Amino acid sequence: MLSSDLDHETTALDARVRTALAGLHPGIVIGELATLPGGHSGLTYRITAAGQGYVVKAVPPGSRPLGRNDVLRQAEVLRALAPTDVPVPRVVAASDTHPGWFAMTMAAGDSTEPVLDEHTLAPELVRARMLALAEVQRTLHAVDVAALGLSPQPVLGAAGELERWTRTLLAVPDELVPGRTEVLHELATRVPTDVPGALVHGDLRLGNVLCEGVAITAVIDWEIWGIGDPRIDLAWFLLFADPANFPGVGSTAAGLPSEDELLEVYRGGGEPPRDMRWFRALGRMKMAAIMAHNLKRHREGKHHDPEQERLPPTIAAMLRSALALLCSALALLC
Repeated sequence: MLSSDLDHETTALDARVRTALAGLHPGIVIGELATLPGGHSGLTYRITAAGQGYVVKAVPPGSRPLGRNDVLRQAEVLRALAPTDVPVPRVVAASDTHPGWFAMTMAAGDSTEPVLDEHTLAPELVRARMLALAEVQRTLHAVDVAALGLSPQPVLGAAGELERWTRTLLAVPDELVPGRTEVLHELATRVPTDVPGALVHGDLRLGNVLCEGVAITAVIDWEIWGIGDPRIDLAWFLLFADPANFPGVGSTAAGLPSEDELLEVYRGGGEPPRDMRWFRALGRMKMAAIMAHNLKRHREGKHHDPEQERLPPTIAAMLRSALALLCSALALLC
């Protein structure tokens, strides 16, 4: 698409959003769309009205509303969660006229991933935020899915998640994924029985929430939400509690609570989730598969990003840690 066409599309989107917000703020001057950096789905903008900031997500011009570009699917889950105790932005306007878009309130706070981002957060603040997010995740997984009125969703279970990421891991050269054969064999040998499906975020971590002090003001970036085994979601979050999982790309991140501490907060006095060593190993295999896939694309020239060359130590560490967890789980069964 020509740049002039893109400018036309953006101008048209700006007019549509400003008209919608004018209905919420009669007589108030509405600002103009400004690109908001850091968005990973569709197009992300900021706009203000009467001192209130809004975030707008839109389908890119010429793109179909699929996958991460299906912004209205994000709006659906945010609207469904609005009356619950899960902190989310409030959707104020939306349109399914192509290209689809929605506007939501801009929550206060910063978004920092302590184990990966350069930051100046005090250790006690890092600890408090991680523990608070464990509580938010417990709240999210306890939401009555049937009462949310969501459109029908496929239910993601352990076997399906394993199959999906096994395909990804097997699609990269052997030298990028040392130990994958053993990890995949052990995972496939003891697939746990699924528990009832819960609403899962898909990428819940401090990098995908906004915090003001120790308080979590909003869970954001709902591109890959779904209904599935909550232990898959939990294990992914736990990955980000240990800098040792990310050699070469992570930081020391002083103050991080241990995975066991986070699990204790998550269960909230209830029964501990079963088979968590298996799910934690699955999360590590998934991260290794994602990183190896990205590194492969870089080396093949499909997406030039020299930063990907920092990933081999982390990929190897993820697979080593996964195998150690699986072996320790097996020892407990013997």
